[in-house]
Amino acid sequence: MFEGFDLSKMNEMLGDLQKKAQQMENENANREFSVKSGAGMVEIKISGKGEVLDVSIDDSLMSDKDSLQILLISAINDAVKLIDNEKKNLAAKMLGDIGNLGGFGCEK
Repeated sequence: MFEGFDLSKMNEMLGDLQKKAQQMENENANREFSVKSGAGMVEIKISGKGEVLDVSIDDSLMSDKDSLQILLISAINDAVKLIDNEKKNLAAKMLGDIGNLGGFGCEK
């Protein structure tokens, strides 16, 4: 049943895949993303880790608290969605790499 199954080869492939996944995760964590709301009146910069790096607010919003709150909420929600999508894309790419393991260490 397990004739030709090379467990050490499979283990090596999984180790390589784990290293690649960690590398991809680190690269994504170091990326910066920017989202804007209100035609650019509010801008949020966020890291691939999901940490807010900077918030820019147009001076004209400082006297309109309600509009400022709405635009901040919109920008924050957009930033969260952007990071979630990036994580999904990263996961899909990693799953694609898993599919490339071929015979899973089995010799033909």
